[in-house]
Amino acid sequence: MSGAAIEFRNVTKRFDGKTVLDSLSFSVAAGEMFAIIGASGTGKSVTLKHIAGLVEPDSGEIAVSGGKVGYLFQSGALLAWKTVRENVALPLEETTSLSGDEIDRRVDAALAAVGLSGAADLYPAEISGGMQKRAGLARSIVREPETILYDEPTSGLDPVTAASINSLIGEIGRSRRVTSVIVTHDLPGAMRLADRIMLLDKGKAVFCGPPGEFAASDLPQVRRFFAVMDGGEA
Repeated sequence: MSGAAIEFRNVTKRFDGKTVLDSLSFSVAAGEMFAIIGASGTGKSVTLKHIAGLVEPDSGEIAVSGGKVGYLFQSGALLAWKTVRENVALPLEETTSLSGDEIDRRVDAALAAVGLSGAADLYPAEISGGMQKRAGLARSIVREPETILYDEPTSGLDPVTAASINSLIGEIGRSRRVTSVIVTHDLPGAMRLADRIMLLDKGKAVFCGPPGEFAASDLPQVRRFFAVMDGGEA
C-alpha cells in the first residue's frame, strides 16, 4: 500500500510448532489510529512485537517506515527504583547523546503532555495504576517517535481511568501526527478511538475496516466477539 507506515506481507510465525501468525497481511497508513483485537492467544501481542522488531517472522516480510518506534507495555514496565522523571529520561540517556539540559526539556514536555508534571519526583509505588500507564506513555513519546505501539493500554484500569487513557492516546496521536497501533480487549474504546479495526482469529485477519463497518459486519467471528463483549475477555 502506497504511503503505508507499516506493512505485513504474508507473515507467518510459529512457537513450539504452533502457528501463531498464519500468512498475515495488512497495512497501516501514516498517522492512522489502528486497533488490533481478538481473543487471547490469537497473535495480537506477537504482531506488535514483530512491528517493534522484538520478534522475527519465520516467513513473509515486514516494512516499518521511520526510525523511531515507541512502545507502551501492558504493565507500564517502570523501574521501581527510579522516579517517574528518571524512568521517562531513560530512553534518551541510553540511546542518544543529548545534553542533560535537552533531556530535561524533553522529559518535562513529555510529562506535561500526559498530565504528570506534578508527579515527576515520585516513585512508581507512590502513584496509581492509571498514573503508571501515563508515565509509561510519557516514556514512549519522549524520543518523539513516528510510531507508537500500545499493548493493552487500559488493562487493569477502572472504566473512568481507562476512558481517560484512551482519550490521551487519541490526543497524542492527533497532536503529534504519529502512527498508532493499539492491541486491546477494550472493544468500546477501540470503536471510539480507531480509524480502522483488525480482528485476528487463529493468526489470520478475518476483518479489517472502519468501526462502523465492523459493527455492521455479519461475519460469525465479529458477531461472536460482540456477543461476549459484556462478559469479559473475548
